[in-house]
Formats: sequence, C-alpha cells, structure tokens
Amino acid sequence: MPINITMPALSPTMEEGNLAKWLVKEGDTVKSGDIIAEIETDKATMEVEAVDEGTVAKIVVPAGTEGVKVNALIAVLAADGEDVAAAASGAGSAAAPAPKAPEAPKAEAASAPATQAPAAAAPAPAAAPAAASTGGNRTFSSPLARRLAKEAGIDLSAIAGSGPHGRVVKSDVESAVAGGGAKAASAAAAAAPQAAAAPAPVAKGVSDDAVLKLFEPGSYELVPHDGMRKVIAKRLVESKQTVPHFYVTVDCELDVLLSLRAQLNDAAPRKDGAPAYKLSVNDMVIKAMALALRDVPDANVSWTETNMVKHKHADVGVAVSIPGGLITPIIRKAEEKTLSVISNEMRDLGKRAKDRKLKPEEYQGGTSSVSNMGMMGVKHFAAVINPPHATILAVGAGEQRVIVKNGEMAIATVMTVTLSTDHRCVDGALGAELLQAFKGYIENPMGMLV
Repeated sequence: MPINITMPALSPTMEEGNLAKWLVKEGDTVKSGDIIAEIETDKATMEVEAVDEGTVAKIVVPAGTEGVKVNALIAVLAADGEDVAAAASGAGSAAAPAPKAPEAPKAEAASAPATQAPAAAAPAPAAAPAAASTGGNRTFSSPLARRLAKEAGIDLSAIAGSGPHGRVVKSDVESAVAGGGAKAASAAAAAAPQAAAAPAPVAKGVSDDAVLKLFEPGSYELVPHDGMRKVIAKRLVESKQTVPHFYVTVDCELDVLLSLRAQLNDAAPRKDGAPAYKLSVNDMVIKAMALALRDVPDANVSWTETNMVKHKHADVGVAVSIPGGLITPIIRKAEEKTLSVISNEMRDLGKRAKDRKLKPEEYQGGTSSVSNMGMMGVKHFAAVINPPHATILAVGAGEQRVIVKNGEMAIATVMTVTLSTDHRCVDGALGAELLQAFKGYIENPMGMLV
C-alpha cells in the first residue's frame, strides 16, 4: 500500500511552510531517518527526516512551492516489495480523502497562495479512536494541542495524530472540535455550550479595498505578507487581546558596568590570535535579568487558566531583528552561565537566526525576554509580551545625562528600561521588585561574577 508523506508540523504554531528543496528524487530508496527535504517555516529552514522505508514513487509538491499547508500530501512512497509505478499512479487517489474533510472557511481558502499545487490540499485528520500512543495510555501531542483540547473538553486519546510519528497537533484538535467526533473529557465539559469550546475571535485587519481607496492609483505597490509577518501579526494581536499588560520603568546608571566590561574584555585570553570572548552590554543585561528572575522566583512564571507555572530556571529569550521580522533565540539556564558563555552563545544564536538556521527548541519556550533597541539610539519604549512569557524587558540606549547625587548635579551614563508584565500573574509590586533586582545587578555588576 502506498505511504503518504505529508507536510510536517515543525512547531506547535506552524500552519504552513515552503517546500524549499527535495534531497531525494523519484525512484530513490529511503530509510527511516534519512533527510529527504528542506522546509522553510516562518522562522527557520529545517530538514525533514523520512519516517518510513520505501522507494520515492511520486513527488506531489515540487521544490520551491510556497504556502504548503501542514498535513498536505507532498510525496508518495512505495513500500518494500510494492510496484513503484502502481504506487505513483495511485498518488492522486491518496489525496482523494480531501473532499470528505469539513469545508474550509472561505476567508482561509482565499488566502491560499496561488503557487500551491492543487494536489497539496490536505485532508483534515479524522477524530478516530486510533490515537498515537506508545504502550500504556500516553498520547503524543504538542503543547498547543494539549491546551486547545483541554479548553474544548476533548479527550486527546480519541484523536488520530497527523504530525510526525502520529503526534497530535493543533489542526487535529481543531478538526475534532469542528466535527464533534471526539469524546468529551468529562460530562461537565460535554454539557458546556458549544461556544465555550470555540477559539476566541481574532480581530480582522482593515480590508485592502478600504485602505487602497484612500490613496491615488499608481502611488503605491502591494507587497504580499510572508509567513513570518503573518505569524508576528497574529501572535501580537493575540497577546494584546488576551494579556493585560502593565509597565514599570526605571533608570539604571551604567558607568560601573561599562568600566567592568572594559576590564573583562581586556583580560580575555586569546585563542588563535582572537579574544576568547567579547562582552557586550546586552550580554550583561541578559545575565542581570536572569539573576533577577532567580532572586524573585514569583515573577519567573507563566499563566494558564488553571495553574501558575513556576519555572525552575531563567530561560531568557533575546529579540533578534532579521529580514522581514524578528525571532527570539533563548539562552537556557542563563542564571547559571558565566558572562563569557552567554556572550558566545548569543553570538552563535544571533548569527544562525539571521541565516534562518535555528532549531525550534532554540527559539520556542523560555520564561522571559529582553528586547534591546539601545544600539539603534532608542531612549525608551515598551515591548509586547510574547506568551507564554509573563514579562519582557525593553532596553533603551545608554546616554550621558545630568543627575543629582548628594544634592549636587553630576554627569552619568544612564539607561532607561521598561518591564512589561502580565498582570494576571505579576502584580505591580512584584514587577517593581523584579525591576529593582535587575537594577541592582546593573549598577553593582560585580554581583554577576560571584
């Protein structure tokens, strides 16, 4: 029987991707674990491994196709001993279940890129009892799928996973909710109004026609949104609609930190003629934020509808600007790492972020974030929280200002920072405590070395 290869969900939030390159061709034999294709997501370019063994009978979606939906059929394998030509001729029938799927909303269908191959229409996964599991009652699923299932009152074990290795992903849960084919997690959930299980509405943008009529014809050009910009827009709208932001701002004196940074860089050992590290102010900001989260553990949290998630480590994401948007690679357990390790890790992550070579685990998750626009000359701004984080620190430029010390005016290098917090889990006093702890490390940076 032919084996369908579908567009994998390479992250919990991925809805579509670009099939950048095939690393196999029709007639090639592949084994489980072989790299067969490169997929471009909104954040990175990733390699896709074969799950099954067989011969590539037909490539359904050609290399270079953009906007291929998750779970869409992209190729067909002939199993061992199966006639390759027969498997290839059955490729069309392999995609036949698509008409049985619930009809997609018109708005979503209209947004499908014209370059998408017709055969790439993906059948919506049926909510069948044959859920992916390995021994016992464990069902493999993405964190987003688990959250959506819980909110909808759906039992994950009743959903057939369409992700890699049968993993239940977001689209599986949404299909189960739409079709009503999965059993409820409890009688109470089954009795809840259907509207309670539906996703919260997301505000629509202004239509093209409404905007374009305001401008003279020929005075503009239209640049279609790419996948990254769509995801950024969606997540920021969701953040502002669901997270009650509030902001706390303080000024930090930098002169002592700048002096210590210069001493540490001058003392850096040399390897192959180059210094082993070169600390930036941002590296020290990351460390100070991590230590502040360690010292104020009640602020190192994430919000869920039923629990407060208290994190054991400070995994600090750092906003990196890349062409077309931004990405937030994460320094894991930053409170335990030395400044030199943070500096070198950040340099590597930043370079690979700009090349779109980060792995999902390198930019997903985290417990808080830092967004630094000081190098762009920005004095002060407030950043939007990136869920599931409860805080994000916006860092402005260090500049010489007149301050008052002991009743007299003096000149100092001052940096303004603003902490955005999720008021559901970090109250005003707690946010102020976290920011004061951060300020303490910035103004007394020797504390970061011990």
